[in-house]
Amino acid sequence: MTDIAKGTGSWLDAVKPYVEKAPLAALFLGISSGFPFAMIGANLASRLAQDGIDKKSVTTFSLVLLAYNFKWLWAWVIEGVKLPLLHRMGQRVSWMLVAGLLVMAAVVNLAVVDPAADIMGTVRAAILLGIAGATFDIIIDGYRIEILKPEQLGIGAGMSQYGWRIGAAAAGAVGLVVAQHWNWTIAYLACSLFALPAMLAALVVGEPERHREIATRKSMGNLAQAIVGPFVDFFRRRGALLVLLFIIVHKIGDTLANLTFRLLFNDLGYSNDEIALYDVGVGFWALLAGIFVGGVLYARLGMKRSVMISLILMAVSNFSFAALAAVGKSNLGMAGAIGFENFASGIGGVAVVAYFSALCDLRFTAAQYAMISAAASILGRFLTGTTAGALIERFGYVDFYLLTTLLALPGILLFWLLMRAGLVETSVGSAAGDTGQPAA
Repeated sequence: MTDIAKGTGSWLDAVKPYVEKAPLAALFLGISSGFPFAMIGANLASRLAQDGIDKKSVTTFSLVLLAYNFKWLWAWVIEGVKLPLLHRMGQRVSWMLVAGLLVMAAVVNLAVVDPAADIMGTVRAAILLGIAGATFDIIIDGYRIEILKPEQLGIGAGMSQYGWRIGAAAAGAVGLVVAQHWNWTIAYLACSLFALPAMLAALVVGEPERHREIATRKSMGNLAQAIVGPFVDFFRRRGALLVLLFIIVHKIGDTLANLTFRLLFNDLGYSNDEIALYDVGVGFWALLAGIFVGGVLYARLGMKRSVMISLILMAVSNFSFAALAAVGKSNLGMAGAIGFENFASGIGGVAVVAYFSALCDLRFTAAQYAMISAAASILGRFLTGTTAGALIERFGYVDFYLLTTLLALPGILLFWLLMRAGLVETSVGSAAGDTGQPAA
Protein backbone atom coordinates (compact mmCIF):
# COMPACT_ATOMS: atom_id res chain seq x y z
CA MET A 1 0.00 0.00 0.00
CA THR A 2 1.25 3.49 -0.77
CA ASP A 3 1.73 6.21 1.80
CA ILE A 4 -1.21 8.04 0.32
CA ALA A 5 -3.47 5.24 1.48
CA LYS A 6 -1.82 4.83 4.91
CA GLY A 7 -1.42 8.39 6.05
CA THR A 8 1.97 9.67 7.10
CA GLY A 9 3.93 12.59 8.52
CA SER A 10 3.36 15.04 11.38
CA TRP A 11 0.50 17.49 11.76
CA LEU A 12 2.84 20.28 10.54
CA ASP A 13 3.76 18.22 7.47
CA ALA A 14 0.04 17.85 6.75
CA VAL A 15 -0.40 21.64 6.62
CA LYS A 16 2.71 22.71 4.64
CA PRO A 17 1.49 21.57 1.19
CA TYR A 18 -1.33 24.14 1.30
CA VAL A 19 1.16 26.84 0.28
CA GLU A 20 2.89 24.90 -2.50
CA LYS A 21 2.52 25.85 -6.16
CA ALA A 22 0.43 22.95 -7.45
CA PRO A 23 -2.17 22.97 -4.64
CA LEU A 24 -2.49 26.74 -5.02
CA ALA A 25 -3.14 26.24 -8.73
CA ALA A 26 -5.79 23.67 -7.79
CA LEU A 27 -7.54 26.43 -5.84
CA PHE A 28 -7.95 28.56 -8.98
CA LEU A 29 -9.01 25.56 -11.03
CA GLY A 30 -11.71 24.82 -8.48
CA ILE A 31 -13.07 28.37 -8.63
CA SER A 32 -13.79 28.05 -12.33
CA SER A 33 -15.11 24.53 -11.94
CA GLY A 34 -17.68 25.53 -9.33
CA PHE A 35 -19.36 28.54 -10.87
CA PRO A 36 -21.20 26.89 -13.85
CA PHE A 37 -22.83 24.49 -11.39
CA ALA A 38 -24.25 27.45 -9.47
CA MET A 39 -25.47 29.05 -12.68
CA ILE A 40 -27.61 26.02 -13.64
CA GLY A 41 -28.15 24.75 -10.08
CA ALA A 42 -29.00 26.96 -7.12
CA ASN A 43 -29.18 30.29 -9.00
CA LEU A 44 -31.35 28.92 -11.77
CA ALA A 45 -33.63 27.32 -9.18
CA SER A 46 -34.02 30.69 -7.44
CA ARG A 47 -34.55 32.46 -10.76
CA LEU A 48 -37.25 30.02 -11.87
CA ALA A 49 -39.01 29.99 -8.49
CA GLN A 50 -39.12 33.80 -8.44
CA ASP A 51 -40.60 33.76 -11.94
CA GLY A 52 -43.46 31.61 -10.66
CA ILE A 53 -42.36 28.29 -12.17
CA ASP A 54 -43.86 25.33 -10.23
CA LYS A 55 -41.74 23.00 -8.05
CA LYS A 56 -41.93 20.00 -10.38
CA SER A 57 -40.60 22.07 -13.27
CA VAL A 58 -37.87 23.62 -11.10
CA THR A 59 -36.58 20.25 -9.91
CA THR A 60 -36.88 18.86 -13.44
CA PHE A 61 -34.34 21.49 -14.49
CA SER A 62 -31.79 19.67 -12.33
CA LEU A 63 -31.73 17.05 -15.11
CA VAL A 64 -29.60 19.58 -17.00
CA LEU A 65 -26.82 18.69 -14.57
CA LEU A 66 -26.85 15.18 -16.05
CA ALA A 67 -24.57 16.63 -18.73
CA TYR A 68 -21.86 16.29 -16.09
CA ASN A 69 -22.74 12.61 -15.74
CA PHE A 70 -22.38 11.91 -19.44
CA LYS A 71 -19.14 13.84 -19.95
CA TRP A 72 -17.22 10.56 -20.20
CA LEU A 73 -18.83 10.13 -23.64
CA TRP A 74 -16.71 12.94 -25.07
CA ALA A 75 -13.80 12.95 -22.62
CA TRP A 76 -11.75 11.03 -25.19
CA VAL A 77 -11.73 14.23 -27.29
CA ILE A 78 -9.78 16.01 -24.54
CA GLU A 79 -7.31 13.09 -24.38
CA GLY A 80 -6.82 12.43 -28.09
CA VAL A 81 -7.68 15.47 -30.24
CA LYS A 82 -5.03 18.11 -30.82
CA LEU A 83 -6.32 21.65 -31.34
CA PRO A 84 -4.88 23.38 -34.41
CA LEU A 85 -2.23 25.99 -33.59
CA LEU A 86 -3.11 26.10 -29.88
CA HIS A 87 -1.69 22.58 -29.37
CA ARG A 88 1.80 24.09 -29.31
CA MET A 89 0.88 25.40 -25.86
CA GLY A 90 0.25 21.81 -24.71
CA GLN A 91 -2.70 19.43 -24.86
CA ARG A 92 -4.03 20.38 -21.43
CA VAL A 93 -3.39 24.15 -21.64
CA SER A 94 -4.93 24.53 -25.09
CA TRP A 95 -8.09 22.69 -24.12
CA MET A 96 -8.33 24.70 -20.89
CA LEU A 97 -8.47 27.95 -22.86
CA VAL A 98 -11.00 26.72 -25.41
CA ALA A 99 -13.29 25.12 -22.80
CA GLY A 100 -13.18 28.27 -20.68
CA LEU A 101 -14.28 30.43 -23.61
CA LEU A 102 -17.11 28.00 -24.38
CA VAL A 103 -18.39 28.26 -20.80
CA MET A 104 -18.31 32.07 -20.87
CA ALA A 105 -20.29 32.08 -24.12
CA ALA A 106 -22.84 29.62 -22.69
CA VAL A 107 -23.36 31.73 -19.53
CA VAL A 108 -23.95 34.83 -21.67
CA ASN A 109 -26.44 32.85 -23.74
CA LEU A 110 -28.40 31.83 -20.62
CA ALA A 111 -28.25 35.41 -19.34
CA VAL A 112 -30.28 36.81 -22.23
CA VAL A 113 -33.12 34.24 -22.01
CA ASP A 114 -36.29 35.11 -20.08
CA PRO A 115 -37.68 31.95 -18.38
CA ALA A 116 -41.12 33.47 -17.87
CA ALA A 117 -41.47 34.24 -21.59
CA ASP A 118 -39.54 31.35 -23.13
CA ILE A 119 -39.18 28.30 -20.91
CA MET A 120 -37.99 26.06 -23.78
CA GLY A 121 -35.36 28.61 -24.72
CA THR A 122 -34.22 28.51 -21.10
CA VAL A 123 -34.04 24.71 -21.27
CA ARG A 124 -31.87 24.85 -24.39
CA ALA A 125 -29.58 27.51 -22.91
CA ALA A 126 -29.23 25.55 -19.66
CA ILE A 127 -28.38 22.35 -21.56
CA LEU A 128 -25.70 24.16 -23.55
CA LEU A 129 -24.19 25.55 -20.36
CA GLY A 130 -24.32 22.08 -18.80
CA ILE A 131 -22.39 20.61 -21.73
CA ALA A 132 -19.87 23.46 -21.73
CA GLY A 133 -19.42 23.27 -17.96
CA ALA A 134 -18.96 19.50 -18.09
CA THR A 135 -16.32 19.88 -20.81
CA PHE A 136 -14.55 22.49 -18.69
CA ASP A 137 -14.65 20.03 -15.77
CA ILE A 138 -13.03 17.27 -17.86
CA ILE A 139 -9.92 19.32 -18.55
CA ILE A 140 -9.85 20.95 -15.10
CA ASP A 141 -9.91 17.59 -13.29
CA GLY A 142 -7.30 16.00 -15.55
CA TYR A 143 -5.03 19.02 -15.25
CA ARG A 144 -5.41 19.16 -11.46
CA ILE A 145 -4.49 15.51 -10.93
CA GLU A 146 -1.49 15.75 -13.25
CA ILE A 147 0.08 18.86 -11.70
CA LEU A 148 -0.14 17.31 -8.21
CA LYS A 149 2.48 14.94 -6.83
CA PRO A 150 1.11 11.70 -5.26
CA GLU A 151 1.62 13.03 -1.75
CA GLN A 152 -0.26 16.23 -2.68
CA LEU A 153 -3.47 14.54 -3.83
CA GLY A 154 -5.23 15.00 -0.49
CA ILE A 155 -4.24 18.64 -0.05
CA GLY A 156 -4.80 19.28 -3.76
CA ALA A 157 -8.30 17.86 -3.50
CA GLY A 158 -8.87 20.13 -0.50
CA MET A 159 -7.66 23.22 -2.35
CA SER A 160 -9.78 22.26 -5.35
CA GLN A 161 -12.80 21.97 -3.06
CA TYR A 162 -11.94 25.33 -1.52
CA GLY A 163 -11.91 26.77 -5.00
CA TRP A 164 -15.07 24.96 -6.10
CA ARG A 165 -17.04 26.32 -3.17
CA ILE A 166 -15.50 29.78 -3.54
CA GLY A 167 -16.56 29.78 -7.18
CA ALA A 168 -20.01 28.36 -6.48
CA ALA A 169 -20.57 30.54 -3.40
CA ALA A 170 -19.26 33.71 -5.00
CA ALA A 171 -21.27 33.13 -8.16
CA GLY A 172 -24.29 32.31 -6.01
CA ALA A 173 -23.89 35.43 -3.90
CA VAL A 174 -23.16 37.70 -6.85
CA GLY A 175 -26.09 36.24 -8.73
CA LEU A 176 -28.55 36.68 -5.85
CA VAL A 177 -27.44 40.18 -4.85
CA VAL A 178 -27.14 41.57 -8.39
CA ALA A 179 -30.51 40.04 -9.31
CA GLN A 180 -32.05 41.55 -6.17
CA HIS A 181 -30.87 45.06 -7.02
CA TRP A 182 -30.78 44.91 -10.86
CA ASN A 183 -31.85 41.76 -12.76
CA TRP A 184 -30.84 38.19 -13.55
CA THR A 185 -29.43 39.06 -16.98
CA ILE A 186 -26.79 41.38 -15.50
CA ALA A 187 -26.15 38.83 -12.73
CA TYR A 188 -25.32 36.07 -15.21
CA LEU A 189 -23.15 38.35 -17.34
CA ALA A 190 -21.10 39.31 -14.28
CA CYS A 191 -20.69 35.68 -13.25
CA SER A 192 -19.26 34.65 -16.63
CA LEU A 193 -15.92 36.12 -15.53
CA PHE A 194 -15.47 33.25 -13.05
CA ALA A 195 -14.14 31.14 -15.94
CA LEU A 196 -10.93 33.18 -16.00
CA PRO A 197 -9.07 31.79 -12.91
CA ALA A 198 -8.59 28.30 -14.40
CA MET A 199 -7.50 29.73 -17.74
CA LEU A 200 -4.95 31.99 -16.05
CA ALA A 201 -3.69 29.13 -13.83
CA ALA A 202 -3.06 26.98 -16.90
CA LEU A 203 -1.15 29.80 -18.60
CA VAL A 204 1.01 30.39 -15.52
CA VAL A 205 1.73 26.75 -14.57
CA GLY A 206 1.91 25.41 -18.12
CA GLU A 207 1.62 21.81 -19.33
CA PRO A 208 1.87 19.28 -16.44
CA GLU A 209 5.20 17.47 -16.25
CA ARG A 210 3.55 14.22 -15.19
CA HIS A 211 1.39 14.35 -18.32
CA ARG A 212 4.42 14.98 -20.54
CA GLU A 213 6.31 12.07 -19.00
CA ILE A 214 3.52 9.52 -19.33
CA ALA A 215 2.62 10.77 -22.81
CA THR A 216 6.09 9.84 -24.06
CA ARG A 217 5.63 6.25 -22.77
CA LYS A 218 2.00 5.50 -23.56
CA SER A 219 1.07 3.59 -26.67
CA MET A 220 -2.05 5.49 -27.66
CA GLY A 221 -1.55 5.77 -31.38
CA ASN A 222 -5.15 6.41 -32.40
CA LEU A 223 -8.45 7.74 -31.16
CA ALA A 224 -9.89 4.23 -30.81
CA GLN A 225 -7.51 3.48 -27.95
CA ALA A 226 -8.17 6.90 -26.45
CA ILE A 227 -11.83 5.90 -26.26
CA VAL A 228 -11.54 2.34 -24.91
CA GLY A 229 -8.22 2.53 -23.04
CA PRO A 230 -9.55 4.29 -19.90
CA PHE A 231 -12.30 1.71 -19.43
CA VAL A 232 -10.09 -1.31 -20.10
CA ASP A 233 -7.51 -0.09 -17.60
CA PHE A 234 -10.07 0.58 -14.88
CA PHE A 235 -12.10 -2.62 -15.17
CA ARG A 236 -9.07 -4.92 -15.24
CA ARG A 237 -8.33 -4.03 -11.62
CA ARG A 238 -9.31 -6.33 -8.78
CA GLY A 239 -12.71 -5.42 -7.35
CA ALA A 240 -13.41 -2.83 -10.05
CA LEU A 241 -17.16 -3.56 -10.20
CA LEU A 242 -17.58 -3.20 -6.43
CA VAL A 243 -15.58 0.04 -6.51
CA LEU A 244 -17.82 1.34 -9.31
CA LEU A 245 -20.94 0.39 -7.34
CA PHE A 246 -19.62 2.38 -4.37
CA ILE A 247 -18.92 5.35 -6.63
CA ILE A 248 -22.51 5.27 -7.94
CA VAL A 249 -24.38 4.90 -4.64
CA HIS A 250 -22.21 6.71 -2.08
CA LYS A 251 -23.67 10.16 -2.74
CA ILE A 252 -27.31 9.48 -3.63
CA GLY A 253 -28.74 10.96 -0.43
CA ASP A 254 -26.38 13.93 -0.40
CA THR A 255 -27.09 14.85 -4.05
CA LEU A 256 -30.85 14.42 -3.65
CA ALA A 257 -30.84 16.71 -0.59
CA ASN A 258 -28.48 19.39 -1.88
CA LEU A 259 -30.37 20.07 -5.09
CA THR A 260 -33.56 20.86 -3.16
CA PHE A 261 -32.26 23.22 -0.44
CA ARG A 262 -33.27 26.40 -2.28
CA LEU A 263 -36.86 25.12 -2.57
CA LEU A 264 -36.93 24.58 1.19
CA PHE A 265 -35.54 28.04 1.89
CA ASN A 266 -38.03 29.73 -0.44
CA ASP A 267 -40.96 27.85 1.09
CA LEU A 268 -39.82 28.74 4.62
CA GLY A 269 -39.96 32.40 3.63
CA TYR A 270 -36.29 33.39 3.45
CA SER A 271 -35.43 36.39 1.25
CA ASN A 272 -32.60 36.42 -1.31
CA ASP A 273 -30.45 38.45 1.08
CA GLU A 274 -31.08 35.96 3.93
CA ILE A 275 -30.27 33.02 1.67
CA ALA A 276 -27.09 34.76 0.57
CA LEU A 277 -26.13 35.41 4.21
CA TYR A 278 -26.80 31.93 5.62
CA ASP A 279 -26.62 29.50 2.69
CA VAL A 280 -23.74 31.23 0.94
CA GLY A 281 -22.08 33.11 3.82
CA VAL A 282 -22.26 30.77 6.82
CA GLY A 283 -22.05 27.74 4.55
CA PHE A 284 -18.94 29.07 2.85
CA TRP A 285 -16.95 29.54 6.05
CA ALA A 286 -18.12 26.22 7.47
CA LEU A 287 -17.04 24.53 4.27
CA LEU A 288 -13.61 26.16 4.39
CA ALA A 289 -13.16 24.81 7.91
CA GLY A 290 -14.30 21.35 6.83
CA ILE A 291 -11.96 21.28 3.85
CA PHE A 292 -8.99 22.27 6.01
CA VAL A 293 -9.83 19.62 8.60
CA GLY A 294 -10.40 17.09 5.81
CA GLY A 295 -6.99 17.74 4.29
CA VAL A 296 -5.25 17.30 7.63
CA LEU A 297 -7.27 14.17 8.46
CA TYR A 298 -6.46 12.66 5.07
CA ALA A 299 -2.74 13.27 5.55
CA ARG A 300 -2.73 11.97 9.13
CA LEU A 301 -5.27 9.13 9.07
CA GLY A 302 -4.88 8.00 5.48
CA MET A 303 -7.31 7.30 2.70
CA LYS A 304 -9.48 4.60 4.23
CA ARG A 305 -10.27 6.08 7.62
CA SER A 306 -10.75 9.63 6.36
CA VAL A 307 -13.17 8.49 3.64
CA MET A 308 -15.19 6.43 6.13
CA ILE A 309 -15.42 9.34 8.59
CA SER A 310 -16.56 11.67 5.82
CA LEU A 311 -19.28 9.27 4.62
CA ILE A 312 -20.76 9.04 8.11
CA LEU A 313 -20.71 12.81 8.63
CA MET A 314 -22.35 13.48 5.27
CA ALA A 315 -25.14 11.04 6.10
CA VAL A 316 -25.82 12.75 9.43
CA SER A 317 -25.80 16.21 7.82
CA ASN A 318 -28.94 15.42 5.81
CA PHE A 319 -30.81 14.85 9.07
CA SER A 320 -30.16 18.46 10.09
CA PHE A 321 -32.38 19.69 7.26
CA ALA A 322 -35.21 17.44 8.39
CA ALA A 323 -34.89 19.18 11.76
CA LEU A 324 -34.88 22.63 10.12
CA ALA A 325 -37.99 21.75 8.10
CA ALA A 326 -39.72 20.56 11.28
CA VAL A 327 -38.84 23.74 13.23
CA GLY A 328 -39.73 26.17 10.45
CA LYS A 329 -38.07 29.47 9.65
CA SER A 330 -35.27 29.99 12.14
CA ASN A 331 -32.11 31.94 11.45
CA LEU A 332 -30.22 29.98 14.12
CA GLY A 333 -31.59 26.68 12.80
CA MET A 334 -30.66 27.53 9.23
CA ALA A 335 -27.16 28.58 10.26
CA GLY A 336 -26.71 25.34 12.20
CA ALA A 337 -28.01 23.09 9.42
CA ILE A 338 -26.06 24.86 6.69
CA GLY A 339 -22.94 25.02 8.85
CA PHE A 340 -22.91 21.32 9.72
CA GLU A 341 -23.77 20.22 6.16
CA ASN A 342 -20.99 22.29 4.65
CA PHE A 343 -18.44 21.25 7.28
CA ALA A 344 -19.22 17.58 6.57
CA SER A 345 -19.17 18.18 2.82
CA GLY A 346 -15.79 19.87 3.13
CA ILE A 347 -14.26 16.85 4.83
CA GLY A 348 -15.94 14.52 2.33
CA GLY A 349 -14.87 16.64 -0.62
CA VAL A 350 -11.22 16.21 0.34
CA ALA A 351 -11.21 12.53 1.28
CA VAL A 352 -13.53 11.18 -1.41
CA VAL A 353 -12.16 13.37 -4.23
CA ALA A 354 -8.60 12.39 -3.29
CA TYR A 355 -9.58 8.70 -3.43
CA PHE A 356 -11.27 9.17 -6.79
CA SER A 357 -8.20 11.04 -8.07
CA ALA A 358 -5.97 8.20 -6.90
CA LEU A 359 -8.08 5.77 -8.93
CA CYS A 360 -6.87 7.36 -12.18
CA ASP A 361 -4.12 6.13 -14.49
CA LEU A 362 -1.88 8.94 -15.75
CA ARG A 363 -2.33 7.76 -19.34
CA PHE A 364 -6.06 8.52 -19.19
CA THR A 365 -6.44 11.00 -16.32
CA ALA A 366 -9.07 13.29 -17.86
CA ALA A 367 -11.18 10.46 -19.31
CA GLN A 368 -11.06 8.24 -16.21
CA TYR A 369 -11.87 11.01 -13.76
CA ALA A 370 -14.71 12.09 -16.05
CA MET A 371 -16.10 8.56 -15.82
CA ILE A 372 -15.63 8.36 -12.04
CA SER A 373 -17.06 11.79 -11.21
CA ALA A 374 -19.95 11.25 -13.61
CA ALA A 375 -20.87 7.95 -11.98
CA ALA A 376 -20.65 9.53 -8.52
CA SER A 377 -23.75 11.68 -8.88
CA ILE A 378 -25.77 10.38 -11.83
CA LEU A 379 -28.31 8.42 -9.76
CA GLY A 380 -28.89 11.23 -7.27
CA ARG A 381 -29.33 13.82 -10.01
CA PHE A 382 -31.68 11.58 -11.97
CA LEU A 383 -33.81 10.95 -8.89
CA THR A 384 -33.85 14.66 -8.09
CA GLY A 385 -35.00 15.60 -11.57
CA THR A 386 -37.66 12.90 -11.82
CA THR A 387 -39.03 12.44 -8.30
CA ALA A 388 -37.77 15.05 -5.79
CA GLY A 389 -40.43 17.67 -6.43
CA ALA A 390 -43.23 15.09 -6.35
CA LEU A 391 -41.85 13.47 -3.16
CA ILE A 392 -41.66 16.83 -1.39
CA GLU A 393 -45.22 17.74 -2.40
CA ARG A 394 -46.56 14.35 -1.29
CA PHE A 395 -44.65 13.69 1.93
CA GLY A 396 -43.32 17.10 2.96
CA TYR A 397 -39.78 18.27 3.59
CA VAL A 398 -39.26 16.48 6.91
CA ASP A 399 -39.88 12.95 5.59
CA PHE A 400 -38.04 13.78 2.37
CA TYR A 401 -34.81 14.67 4.20
CA LEU A 402 -35.17 11.66 6.49
CA LEU A 403 -35.29 9.54 3.32
CA THR A 404 -32.09 11.16 2.01
CA THR A 405 -30.40 10.26 5.31
CA LEU A 406 -31.33 6.59 4.89
CA LEU A 407 -30.14 6.61 1.27
CA ALA A 408 -26.62 7.45 2.47
CA LEU A 409 -26.26 4.15 4.38
CA PRO A 410 -25.51 1.83 1.38
CA GLY A 411 -22.41 3.87 0.53
CA ILE A 412 -21.09 3.53 4.08
CA LEU A 413 -21.64 -0.24 4.03
CA LEU A 414 -20.01 -0.68 0.62
CA PHE A 415 -16.87 1.23 1.59
CA TRP A 416 -16.62 -0.84 4.77
CA LEU A 417 -16.73 -3.97 2.60
CA LEU A 418 -14.01 -2.52 0.32
CA MET A 419 -11.83 -1.91 3.35
CA ARG A 420 -12.41 -5.40 4.75
CA ALA A 421 -11.58 -7.03 1.40
CA GLY A 422 -8.42 -4.94 0.84
CA LEU A 423 -9.86 -3.46 -2.36
CA VAL A 424 -9.18 0.16 -1.46
CA GLU A 425 -5.45 -0.40 -1.95
CA THR A 426 -5.68 -2.53 -5.10
CA SER A 427 -8.12 -0.19 -6.83
CA VAL A 428 -5.82 2.86 -7.08
CA GLY A 429 -4.00 3.74 -10.31
CA SER A 430 -0.69 5.32 -11.27
CA ALA A 431 -1.84 8.81 -10.18
CA ALA A 432 -1.25 7.54 -6.63
CA GLY A 433 2.40 6.70 -7.40
CA ASP A 434 5.42 8.02 -9.22
CA THR A 435 5.46 5.39 -11.93
CA GLY A 436 3.25 4.56 -14.82
CA GLN A 437 2.03 1.42 -13.11
CA PRO A 438 -0.90 1.26 -10.72
CA ALA A 439 0.06 1.69 -7.10
CA ALA A 440 -1.10 -1.24 -5.05
